[in-house]
Amino acid sequence: MLGIGSFLNKHFSRLLNTPCRLQGRDGVRLSRNEIGDLGERIACAKLRAEGGKVLYRNYRGPKGGEVDIVLRDDDTLAFVEVKTRTRKGFGRPLDAVDASKQVLIERGANSWLHLLGNRDILWRFDVVEIILTEGELPEITVVRNAF
Repeated sequence: MLGIGSFLNKHFSRLLNTPCRLQGRDGVRLSRNEIGDLGERIACAKLRAEGGKVLYRNYRGPKGGEVDIVLRDDDTLAFVEVKTRTRKGFGRPLDAVDASKQVLIERGANSWLHLLGNRDILWRFDVVEIILTEGELPEITVVRNAF
């Protein structure tokens, strides 16, 4: 059951309920980094709407490794990779999370768990796929336990 905050976020979040604009106010197309950041903000809104609590964005471990979103989902810690695309013709965004990318995410997750000082908690790796098409609502797919 979703709490009132989750209900409000799901139904009234501008990021989830507004057609995509892939250009800035000046009419110039968003850069690759800006599109990636927009995708991460949309992913956070979606995860919150599903009852999750975003703990951190863009975590970088001191010895390498990276996690786009660290999320608490009930009693589970989720390390979330976000893949954003502006076209559908190149396969699923999930397919871009290859073995080398998984190693970076795992290294970041291990660093986070080390900071907690407790590895005896439930945790998993998720991927959020975002497809942004000009003038349409974002397409969002949350893949839990992706790898």
